[in-house]
Amino acid sequence: MKKALLLSLLFAPTLHAEIGVGAKPAEGAEVIIDGTQKTLEEKWIYWEGPGFKSSMPIKWKIVEDPVDAGKHALQTDDPAAAGGKYGAADIVTKKEYRDFRLHIEFCVMKPGGNSGVYLQNRYEIQIKDGDKTKHGLGAVINETESPYDTYLGLGKWNSYDIVFRAARFQDGKRVEPAMVTMYFNGKKVHSNQTINQVWGGPRSGIDGGNDGGRGITDTPGGLKLQCEGHDVRYRNTWIKELDLAKADTDFKE
Repeated sequence: MKKALLLSLLFAPTLHAEIGVGAKPAEGAEVIIDGTQKTLEEKWIYWEGPGFKSSMPIKWKIVEDPVDAGKHALQTDDPAAAGGKYGAADIVTKKEYRDFRLHIEFCVMKPGGNSGVYLQNRYEIQIKDGDKTKHGLGAVINETESPYDTYLGLGKWNSYDIVFRAARFQDGKRVEPAMVTMYFNGKKVHSNQTINQVWGGPRSGIDGGNDGGRGITDTPGGLKLQCEGHDVRYRNTWIKELDLAKADTDFKE
């Protein structure tokens, strides 16, 4: 028994990666935000969902990094989303994903600043300054508590490091829900957390309008970033495709 256990530990698939603000891309990862207009245009488009009000080209701006002089970041700035009109000017990667490892850095510039990171253009990891509820910052929205004490605050760079496993289907029916493990500024805050539905209705993302968000389909989706008329900035974002056979998203820093 001891020998079998040792072998299982030695050969168990473990995802090792650098985490936290400034984390370098993992081997084989694709950089999707690097503070350049070129990467924005190459990697992203608007999500033309039912609430879409903008038009190409993308109106989000490349601006100076508010913390690190000489660097640049992507700013959630589109007049179509003014007043909190989510779904009006959200951007999504051209590439779609199933299982993946994600690193993303964000900086909220003003009190109440609101955006969101949507895994597979379905499941939101909230970015919302001042909100400590299950709808709040760092929460798997409406499904976990907000790990708000891990937030570094306004005008500072924060990071999410995520391993995501897509829902699994058999004969057209969902047999395993989506799952996520997440580090927030280098601290593990969600571990093998299942995600049961899409919240926010059809304007929130893929399948949001199916059976009250519970009608998840077996289709991949891009990484989406939300625009709600707030000044939230992103930089140093990369993603690596995975193939997670087992329902386990845990990884070590």
